[in-house]
Amino acid sequence: MTEVSPPPGALAMTGLRARARAARRTAIVTLSCSLALIAFSQSLAERAPAGEETLPLAVLALTLFLLALPALAVTQAVWGARTRAVRRREHELYASPPGTPLRALSRLGVGCGWAVTLLLGCTAPRPFRESGLYDLAHALGQATEALALAGSAAGVCFVAWWAREAWGQPTRANRPGGSPDDPWDPDRLTRRRKGRTLRTGTTLDASAALRVGSGLQVGAVVALVGARAHLWEPATVTLYVLLAAVLVCGVVTGE
Repeated sequence: MTEVSPPPGALAMTGLRARARAARRTAIVTLSCSLALIAFSQSLAERAPAGEETLPLAVLALTLFLLALPALAVTQAVWGARTRAVRRREHELYASPPGTPLRALSRLGVGCGWAVTLLLGCTAPRPFRESGLYDLAHALGQATEALALAGSAAGVCFVAWWAREAWGQPTRANRPGGSPDDPWDPDRLTRRRKGRTLRTGTTLDASAALRVGSGLQVGAVVALVGARAHLWEPATVTLYVLLAAVLVCGVVTGE
């Protein structure tokens, strides 16, 4: 047997894709954990008796929100930069990058995550007002109003950009002479067999377990945000269980 060396650029492309996947995992885990922690702390602050007991939880919720904004911005900027590097390299190798229909949905999901985060942040002044810190609550209210205006403007720009990109993807994908299937994608054959491989007995394979963990994490985040929005009223113990599920799934699955 003669060992065939990898084609030019294959190893570099594999490394770029691995870095982009790692950045994507980091950005998604940061987004989901930020939403869960902010919603959890605000729910606890709302349930605490008005007065001094509310103040520590209000400070915690505000601190988490202020830390979440730069964390989300940095992780998603790194994700975007690495993804663009992959697309540039794919364009060099294949004349046009392979189509990814789920990219538009992924961007929309991240945009919705930002919107929910800002909505949670805009409710920060209320616990301080209930604690008797009216001056601080007034200052926070003015800051959240400015943040809401900036977020609304950014949201309009994002929707316009997203619609243009989503509309242009099918057009680019249907152009004649598009790029061929990527023969150097290490996950190409794995994705084709995805969901069909089971271990002996009743144990799911690792990819299925990761999908289950990701689904549980998304469900727990949605449940916490729904509890903060008073769509349902779970017990306090249930809130702790949901938060633990989000953190554990984020650490274990990395999704």
